[in-house]
Amino acid sequence: MLSVALRSSSLSVLLLGIAIPISAQTSQPTAPAPPPPAIKEPTPADLLRGSYGPYRANNDLLFYHLDLRVNPEKKFISGSNTIRFKMLADGTRIQLELFPTLQIDKIEMGKTSLKYERDGGTFFVDFPKPLRTGHTYSIDVHYSGSPVETGRFGCFTFKQDTSGHPWINTACEETGASVWWPNKDQWRDEPQDGMEINIAVPNGLMDVSNGKFIGKKDLGDGYTRWDWKVHYSINNYDVALNIGNYVHFDDKFGDLPLDYYVLPEDLDGAKRQFAQVPGMMKAYYHYFGEYPFKKDGYKLIEVPYAGMEHQSAVAYGNHFHNGYLDRDWTGVGISPRFDFIIIHESGHEWFGNAITAADKSDMWIHEGWTTYLECLYVEYNYGHEDEVKYVNALKKKVKNDRPIITAHGTNAEPPQDQYFKGALFINTLRSIVDDDARWFALIHDFYQHFEYQNIMTEDVEQYFNQQTGMNLTPVFDQYLRHTAIPALELKFDEAASTVQYRWKADEKAFAMPVRVGLKEHWETIHPTTEWQTMKTPLTEDQFEVATDLYYITVDKLAKQ
Repeated sequence: MLSVALRSSSLSVLLLGIAIPISAQTSQPTAPAPPPPAIKEPTPADLLRGSYGPYRANNDLLFYHLDLRVNPEKKFISGSNTIRFKMLADGTRIQLELFPTLQIDKIEMGKTSLKYERDGGTFFVDFPKPLRTGHTYSIDVHYSGSPVETGRFGCFTFKQDTSGHPWINTACEETGASVWWPNKDQWRDEPQDGMEINIAVPNGLMDVSNGKFIGKKDLGDGYTRWDWKVHYSINNYDVALNIGNYVHFDDKFGDLPLDYYVLPEDLDGAKRQFAQVPGMMKAYYHYFGEYPFKKDGYKLIEVPYAGMEHQSAVAYGNHFHNGYLDRDWTGVGISPRFDFIIIHESGHEWFGNAITAADKSDMWIHEGWTTYLECLYVEYNYGHEDEVKYVNALKKKVKNDRPIITAHGTNAEPPQDQYFKGALFINTLRSIVDDDARWFALIHDFYQHFEYQNIMTEDVEQYFNQQTGMNLTPVFDQYLRHTAIPALELKFDEAASTVQYRWKADEKAFAMPVRVGLKEHWETIHPTTEWQTMKTPLTEDQFEVATDLYYITVDKLAKQ
């Protein structure tokens, strides 16, 4: 998902993608930095929701069956979720979530009614006798109510299209899926056997949800049930319903079905715009391998908001134009060549959906990597020079006001820097590896190694350390766990034809190679946080640093 606040002013065009002389980077006066934003202290509800407590850890999710009826006129939903799980430890209680705006009608295990205790958005289910380790159990949570619109996209919204038909959609990544259905609302544990989704809607409307379309059934009471089968584990926030007066058309990419659902008046625009999907698939197949949810197919569904990465049911609301919401997203003339929402949100099928962060704190694994996928899409289609311009254009979007990784177990939303600084960090790793054939093999194998897993930053870091033979831990820590980016400090002695250099960084062990000298003949040096000296025939004004290849600053210090 892209969660950036758009400004009404146009984006300025920057001259990026070139090595910048040090004097040009350091001669301009800088305004005092604003104070960092206050970090919100987690509330008891945040800790209850964010932590992987004992009543979550004692069970492993296996399967969901969500069966829901949606009444657009009353803005009311009712139904049940069958939750199948295996106990990992003996216990008499498990933890689940459902927003307090919705009522729990009853909870049953077979014919046995179960007691439960609600605590805000959390509820604890109690069993009359211990559930045993290694055994599988199933409960049915029946619920109903009117979802309250909340969050940036409303989470669950009852709208109308321009023709007056009901148009109902979900988008719950930030607030949580429990705003509209009961589930184990965290990221670490997904239903490993997938999910069934049955959505009953008034006749004449269609529901499009995740997974493979199984069929529809007229219920004989003015409602039709639309049935979907998810064959893979799925993030709870990816689970979606899209109810509307949709029309359908399709295509194929090899043996992968491509299904599109749009409002009738947008059919022509969608056919024109969605023709970009095969090219997007071709690029991502090239770098990471085939589409990860082939049994479910790929869907692109028109929605009344910008877009979301719902697994196998990508939400699209980019007005059937290139760029992002009719804008040159990066300001360097490249983003108007393609539809940003198709490229970005579909990239999440690989990073965010097939590979998922185990905790919200490490969400950069979704957003930083998917933003970098945009850069790879540009490189695949338009060449490396344009990729360099595109990735460097992200620098003006970075705030560097707090670390990317938030505290684990607190349900804290990482800052927007997870997108842009995250992608710039990954691009920096590419320059550290300094061998594109090796780099592309590395990121391909990284994805393949962790596909369908829930991971943390430590897993990414360990993999890159092992595969490169480098100690990249201080580099990961500096970019992801500290606010400032590393600064290359330089002191010139032109009389002696030397320059001293070191990294200024929060991590004392920070060490990162960097290319310096002249762009036509770069020389790689290996600074640490201790001063080193090198000979150079270049003057201070001639000496360059490859700042288009690394996300760093350069500080020229006066000679002592």
